Amino acid sequence: MTTRTVIVTGANAGLGLECARNLLERDDSWHVVLAVRNPELGTAAIAELGAPERCSVIRVDLASLASVRDFVTAFAAAGLPPLHAVVCNAGLQTTTTKFTADGVEMTFGVNHLGHFELVTGLLDHLAAPGRIVVVASGTHDPQKFTGMPHPDYTSAEDLAYPAADASADGRRRYTTSKLCNVLFAYELDRRLGRGARGITVTAFDPGLMPASGLARDYSPAMRLVWRIIGPMLRVLPNVNTTRTSGRRLAALAVDPAFEGVTGRYYEGVKEIRSSPDSYDEAKAADLWRTSERLVQSSTA
Repeated sequence: MTTRTVIVTGANAGLGLECARNLLERDDSWHVVLAVRNPELGTAAIAELGAPERCSVIRVDLASLASVRDFVTAFAAAGLPPLHAVVCNAGLQTTTTKFTADGVEMTFGVNHLGHFELVTGLLDHLAAPGRIVVVASGTHDPQKFTGMPHPDYTSAEDLAYPAADASADGRRRYTTSKLCNVLFAYELDRRLGRGARGITVTAFDPGLMPASGLARDYSPAMRLVWRIIGPMLRVLPNVNTTRTSGRRLAALAVDPAFEGVTGRYYEGVKEIRSSPDSYDEAKAADLWRTSERLVQSSTA
């Protein structure tokens, strides 16, 4: 019998699917909500996971703040066991400039703003002890060699509404959105009293996962190159399969070993320091204030 619920965004494939699989395998008391954009793919994922009685699919399109609010309403009405964990996993990387239904740059909108609205909307439903895990990336840290452009955080306003002559480098927008993920996790932890309310917040770097699907928006030629070189990268440090990283992500969400751990950043199972910029409270406050304004204006 399930007694606790965990929500995993983007749980129909890749890291999210493997996280859901491990959650189901490690403890029979958990009910897993697959928060996915395409319910048909979510239903297929449940069939693959093999525990339909312990899974639910609720649609959410993180590129639409209205859809995120609909998700929160649907979850509250679903009659599921109390919510004790939220895993903010879904993400994308684009190569062209795109915008969400709310007119916000797509990478920032999905990777950060959609999750901001989701988590803040779920806080009243999150029971203590509860955990929030935000999937970030080592690419947020310019001191690490990742082969990706360094993040460029000027202001959240600039990220949401880039100037017409701004760089269209989708990879830099991705790394900057991952910095936003860490800034958000730390600021949320501060606002929740650093665990005083019984809710903990951690950020997680799953490492490079060649099979994750993040390159799906690349050109055909670049996808071919990625398919060829991806498997070769597994000999390098912090290059993992989605199964390995999914197991580690699930542990942060529910394993007793991480009880009470909050405001921390993990590279796999190892706690490390995140980038210097990620501890910049002025940047975090700017990101929070702007995110609040953006979600409020979407309801006007």
